[in-house]
Amino acid sequence: MRLSYSLGSLLTVEQVLACSKKLNEFKPDTVWIPETWGMENFSMLSLVSRENKFSKIGSSIINIYSRSPSLIAMGAATVDTISNKRLVLGLGTSSQPLVEDFHGDKFERPLKRMNECVEIIRLILSGKAVNYSGEIFSLKNFSLLIKPPRDAIPIYLAAVNQKMVELTWKIADGVIFYLRPKSEIKSTLASMQNQKKIDASLQIITCVNEDSEKAMIRAKKTLAFYVSVGKIYREFLASNGFENETKNIFEEYEKNGLQNNHEFVPESMLNELCIAGTSDECRIQLKQFRETGIDLPIIQFNPTDNVEDSFDLVTSTFSEGCD
Repeated sequence: MRLSYSLGSLLTVEQVLACSKKLNEFKPDTVWIPETWGMENFSMLSLVSRENKFSKIGSSIINIYSRSPSLIAMGAATVDTISNKRLVLGLGTSSQPLVEDFHGDKFERPLKRMNECVEIIRLILSGKAVNYSGEIFSLKNFSLLIKPPRDAIPIYLAAVNQKMVELTWKIADGVIFYLRPKSEIKSTLASMQNQKKIDASLQIITCVNEDSEKAMIRAKKTLAFYVSVGKIYREFLASNGFENETKNIFEEYEKNGLQNNHEFVPESMLNELCIAGTSDECRIQLKQFRETGIDLPIIQFNPTDNVEDSFDLVTSTFSEGCD
């Protein structure tokens, strides 16, 4: 069965590379590298592709506001060359606070921007000269100076709300879901995959420790962070069964920051959204996520002890003995 790993924001550059190298033993489907406001994604993807020789190398995600479509296509062609045609290009809109406060752009018309970005990137990667006139972007006589190793690179879109989900199924090769209740995933996939089959991936906050409580606390802290700073996730979860929970987590965050607001994450919420516990418990939880219809689970690595020991435990939990 397919499995992939996400390495990133909680790790140093050296730790990401060490974990990527270790994954050569297990050959997961994809090694995903996130981008927040730390490590730059295309640089890391290039380095990871040199350490990991077997897996696809995925961006999760490239923000379509902080780079032009042409620059994204240039980065994609470069990484695909370096990795010997292993790139999976994950794109997303990010969020209003990150786009406006961190990058100084306006968070406007995300659906239209995404649609035009994907069109332009695909045209550029086809190797042809591009003349494009859209509502947001206009390009004249643009073509790459290098020949892309492939004329098409798989594009996956991060989708939360329904309109982005629908756009993803229209224009993308795959979807990257995150923080969705199992019942919601199941119903969404049943509806959307009926219309058109694309590769459905789900990134799952994952914490493994033989002290189950320690693993759950670590996962609750990560979940509370995303609920606190991610308005789009907070609103989505509030409208999908966790209105009181998200309200309590966010109110505590506004009063006292992130120090203790994970205490407002109930186990029922943790069990719906994350994988956390002992190795045996986590394998059962992964099976439950697979049963929603997801094609490609993405294990989002969250260390619970030192990084090397934690990653050894995570890979032995999910990958040892697997094809």
